Amino acid sequence: RWIDAPVRPGKSPGAFAHPTVPSAHPYVLLNYMGKPRDVMTLAHELGHGVHQVLAAGQGALMASTPLTLAETASVFGEMLTFRSLLEQSSDRRERKAMLAQKVEDMINTVVRQIAFYEFERKVHTERKNGELTSDRLGEFWLEVQAESLGPAIKLRDGYEVFWTYIPHFIHSPFYVYAYAFGDCLVNSLYAVYQNAERGFQEKYFEMLRAGGTKHHSELLAPFGLDATDPAFWQIGLGVIGSLIDELEALDK
Repeated sequence: RWIDAPVRPGKSPGAFAHPTVPSAHPYVLLNYMGKPRDVMTLAHELGHGVHQVLAAGQGALMASTPLTLAETASVFGEMLTFRSLLEQSSDRRERKAMLAQKVEDMINTVVRQIAFYEFERKVHTERKNGELTSDRLGEFWLEVQAESLGPAIKLRDGYEVFWTYIPHFIHSPFYVYAYAFGDCLVNSLYAVYQNAERGFQEKYFEMLRAGGTKHHSELLAPFGLDATDPAFWQIGLGVIGSLIDELEALDK
């Protein structure tokens, strides 16, 4: 009724959760084929749906969440589901594949998006001095990608034009930081959840119910988190590090 999951000819690809209006139940679209990634996608979109239902009480003008918190419930639900699936698996190869995929996804969401943001900064700063050539844009792209990926990755000829496939640079300038912000926020929140003895669920639901009525600093305060503190970001990156440690341990 509210989830359109089957794959059909002509159906839109991808997945999303649509809140419609606060007085109506949200709808979820995805293309479910029974793969582990499909389960994670469903958990992600249902997280959005839960957020939309809980925030509906704020009304049509204030139910929508700010960009900084838009991915909180979805990514948090994804992390809970991932942990559950990982714990249920006893197959070493399967656990290894799941951890490798999760680490890759998280690095893409944080490190890669920061590289995109640095590219935008370089381009817009240089543009103040005059028109940019396609060669100069390519140089900026290769610079940020080399810094992001490190010496282990060789950037081949032709890669200098790959910035053109990122639609955000044209349609939503400086949007990409929100992906990295949101993922690190959820990682820090998940670290609190892991160590919390009681009361986390109530505070978490209250945060989701707030919709767009409060600044993220107010909503994170009950969890003891402060996004202006560098330690906040280290907690988030530490979660990625712990997953890498788990993955490496499976190779020993």
